[in-house]
Amino acid sequence: MIGLERFQHFTLKGDLFGGVTTAVISLPLALAFGVASGAGAEAGLYGAVLVGLLAALFGGSRTLISEPTGPMTVVMTAVITTLIATDPEQGLAMAFAVVMVAGVTQMVLGLFKLGRYVTLMPYSVISGFMSGIGVLLLLLQLGPLTGQDTPSGGAIGVVRALPDLIGGVQWAECVLAALAIAILFLMPRAWRKWCPPHLLALIVGTAAGVLFFAADDLRRIGEIPMGLPTFRFPLFTPEQLSLILIEGMILGMLGCIDTLLTAMIADSLTRQQHDSDRELIGQGIANMVASLFGGLPGAGATMGTVVNIQVGARSPVAAIIRALILLLIILAIAPLLQSIPMAVLAAIAFKVGVDILDWSFLKRAHNVSRSATLIMYSVMGLTIFLDLIVAVGVGVFIANVLTIDRLSRLQSSGIRTIDTSDAELPLTPEERSWFKRGQGRVLLLHLSGPMIFGVAKAISREHEQLTQAKALVLDLLDVPLLSTTVALALENVVREARSAGVPVLVCVRPGETRDRLERLSQTGEHDLQFCPSRLEALQQAVERMEDQHQPGLFNSDAST
Repeated sequence: MIGLERFQHFTLKGDLFGGVTTAVISLPLALAFGVASGAGAEAGLYGAVLVGLLAALFGGSRTLISEPTGPMTVVMTAVITTLIATDPEQGLAMAFAVVMVAGVTQMVLGLFKLGRYVTLMPYSVISGFMSGIGVLLLLLQLGPLTGQDTPSGGAIGVVRALPDLIGGVQWAECVLAALAIAILFLMPRAWRKWCPPHLLALIVGTAAGVLFFAADDLRRIGEIPMGLPTFRFPLFTPEQLSLILIEGMILGMLGCIDTLLTAMIADSLTRQQHDSDRELIGQGIANMVASLFGGLPGAGATMGTVVNIQVGARSPVAAIIRALILLLIILAIAPLLQSIPMAVLAAIAFKVGVDILDWSFLKRAHNVSRSATLIMYSVMGLTIFLDLIVAVGVGVFIANVLTIDRLSRLQSSGIRTIDTSDAELPLTPEERSWFKRGQGRVLLLHLSGPMIFGVAKAISREHEQLTQAKALVLDLLDVPLLSTTVALALENVVREARSAGVPVLVCVRPGETRDRLERLSQTGEHDLQFCPSRLEALQQAVERMEDQHQPGLFNSDAST
């Protein structure tokens, strides 16, 4: 089950540095995401350890760092809030049942080898989706940044509560949050090589809280249990089953997208290829186990992965070392973390939200494509104010419709009805000779390129010219792909030709296109006569036209 070949490029120095560095980066993020989700700081730590360790062991990438991420935290926050509101006592346990379903979803996608399809969506949809998640994460931090609880009701609830948040500002916590944000955004690049800004913000913010605001009633993390996490089987009631299944599948799909996009970035940096299906199986196992011990769900983390590669890591050993270091922190120094102000963690999560925003595309989308801009902002708005899965579904649908429209218009130019008056006949001299012998009464319907369902209308427009023809040749030699809709449209052409007494011959190469036409012919009213070449089809069409006693439109016994 463990892909041992992924460990072949192990380097002691690179993987050790990678593990230590990413552990330092992960610690403040795990704490921030745990607190932001509502499950507690320990849930973020347990998720960072369990997801990171098991995804490294069973995944399909060499350098991927898996842990709780901003997008996963946003969804998990909504899940926890909803379930606790319906059942205050068991709501949190039900939330981890959602994580279990998410893990199962990822495993199923991996086992059925669907990993390569997960990221097959337009960039405008991915950009709008991720930017919407970033805005959601920013909005959810406004309460903690001002020393207050996050208003209920998601993004809309936060927007409505803005006057109350402004009126109830706790200035001590605002100062600490501002200090942490200043460090995160203004820390010189040269310093970042020696200390990650998230860790420095955590240390400085905590120290300032202890030294200068000890007398103030600051909201802090509080006690974090030392020792290994305890087993807790996820609970749910029959009434909550449908909600848990739906939210779990949404969370699982988000984790798949988040992970595989990060894995693709890692591939571009290392010039190696990950196994998408194996990676989804590993992520599924990791999230399932995390749910049993109260850990937040996780996915491939872009920042941790990039840093891991930059410091020299080349095997999953780095991710394993990172998980073990975080586990050691939980076992040994957890009590030292209880003085961390919540406002500082909110500042760290706020910076993650800013980083998730796709600033590059937001700045130039309107110059690239108006349709892409419309899709991106539509998905972004739906993600923020409605629902994540609806946003992706609507975005993919609109993008596909626009793409199909463009392809259909392009492919329609490959449909040409040709008679002797056409100056650009795609014919050989011998074919041209037979075509001219038809004296304009042999019609050649020439199709080229893949024919998807959007071009059926263009084919139907060619029907009008059939009334002047005495023979029809359907030229499909340059059609590698023929959709069922187009095949049925061609069947209508044949039916109308027969009604007009016009013989029809079809020239098509052996392969998928011919197989589809043959199956359609066998189940329809007519037997198509196939010709292996355009020359033979033109020759037979002209001879039939000239022979006044030629029987019928189709001859099922004709040679092919």
